[in-house]
Amino acid sequence: MTTDAELAALDIPELLRAGLTEETQHRALFGEGAVGAAVVLDRLHVIPRSLTYLASVVRAGGVRVAAGLAEPLPEAEQTEAVRPWLSTAADTVTTVDGDEDVARWLEAVATIVTARLTARGERPSLGQ
Repeated sequence: MTTDAELAALDIPELLRAGLTEETQHRALFGEGAVGAAVVLDRLHVIPRSLTYLASVVRAGGVRVAAGLAEPLPEAEQTEAVRPWLSTAADTVTTVDGDEDVARWLEAVATIVTARLTARGERPSLGQ
């Protein structure tokens, strides 16, 4: 069993780079990568709604637009955590399908954050 500390220590930018370029790596990206990202963001009190909004920005304008946002998440510490992920994705993605993969990944992360909140008895509906 992988601990939260191990998941939080994963190299999310590397998982994004590999998962967005190699079909065989999608499983790692949407598995451990999404869970690791959710652990990091949950610790920073990111609400799922912020991630689903960011996913909609990626769908509307592409991951490069999302990476260029001054504040892709509401708080500075949250933005610092997600910025390298968005930058890596922006450097890697070259198609609309790639943008869609990033949006789906962000939604997966939001779903996992929701599950973590629910497991703790918190009210994720306030954040989604």
